[in-house]
Amino acid sequence: MTLAETAYDALRQDIVRGILAPGKPLRMAQLSERYGMGFSPLREALNRLQAERLVTSIALRGFSVAPLSMAEMWDTINTRILIEQRALRLAIELGGDDWEAGIVSALHGLTLQSARAAAGNADEQKLLEDRHHGFHLALIAGCGSGWLLEFFQRLYVEAERYRYPMLQYRNAEHHRDIQAEHAALSQATLARDADVACELLAEHYLRTARFIEAQMAAPPQVQTA
Repeated sequence: MTLAETAYDALRQDIVRGILAPGKPLRMAQLSERYGMGFSPLREALNRLQAERLVTSIALRGFSVAPLSMAEMWDTINTRILIEQRALRLAIELGGDDWEAGIVSALHGLTLQSARAAAGNADEQKLLEDRHHGFHLALIAGCGSGWLLEFFQRLYVEAERYRYPMLQYRNAEHHRDIQAEHAALSQATLARDADVACELLAEHYLRTARFIEAQMAAPPQVQTA
């Protein structure tokens, strides 16, 4: 990768994971020291992230991490549903044997990794997140539209900014069997039942959105001595 691509990947990962907090000013000198590279690749990366709405820029004040808001979260989720339902319908119509095999493989890998990540190891958790992304991409990989796939990637990253901080509350979702949701979505897709698959996809994302909304609206917990 070029230095600009390396800077882009590093910055995007730190923004999604909240290491660079929403609203945080992105000073070039500090970024240069943090990532060990010059201003030019960092500026190129920041401009790219601004185009993806992960970074904002104000004249004379420079770059900062884009803020989070409940309205933005719902806009992201609803647009993601719109895009992915269209892509899923096309994939069900056009996808072949390789597409089906990709879904089976992705679900299997995700299920295995979910059990491994239960112990809380950071590396296993990172691999789980990678396989979660891989599964949702596999569902629509046969859609035949580069634009839909590009929009999927951008919306997935934006949604992760809201989902990732909520992972610490995973146990609060004890009533929800997420892997069963993935399995049902996979089954309906492989059965080529577009209506059911799209309904399951939407409900899968809406459940996550409602959980995030509840956590964002909850008052901060006060630690007692």
